[in-house]
Amino acid sequence: MTLFTTMMMKIDFSKRQIERTTGPNLGLLVAFLLAGTGFLSAQSTDSDEQNKPEARVTGLRYISIHVLELEKSLKLYREILGFKLSDAEVLHGPGLEGMLVMKLRANDLTIGLSVTAPEFMHTIGPVGNTNHNHFMLKVNDIGPIGDQLKEEGYELENEDYVRDKYTFFVGPNGEIIGLSSWD
Repeated sequence: MTLFTTMMMKIDFSKRQIERTTGPNLGLLVAFLLAGTGFLSAQSTDSDEQNKPEARVTGLRYISIHVLELEKSLKLYREILGFKLSDAEVLHGPGLEGMLVMKLRANDLTIGLSVTAPEFMHTIGPVGNTNHNHFMLKVNDIGPIGDQLKEEGYELENEDYVRDKYTFFVGPNGEIIGLSSWD
């Protein structure tokens, strides 16, 4: 039995119990609210596990896009989509030398547009590596998540992810995913 099937059975059972006393429409609403709060989810019997916060994604830190056409990119993100330039820096180091990263913000979302100077194009890997197109997820505890990814066979770019508070890996669809527990 799949997790989805189990959850649907729990929701249906709770919905029927609630409908007996409240009517069908309110019963369905209450069942979905309970499911959304985790009330209907399976509970651990180990009290230590219940008190320990679960390692999970807490939000999107940023999206990084490798820019091939600067003028068109700026027109799209700034003029059409309304992002504002919040910061810009030139990066240095292996695979990053001379890369200009422009951070554009729209409310709480940041997009990093990365532009590699022509004289440094030979220092970077192919488009699609972690220096270019990726999204960075915020996590509350990178250790257990990184450990589980490794157990599942994912190769992590940064083996010191707990100390450094970040890593990258390639998802099952070829997507580059970054994890960060930076404050």
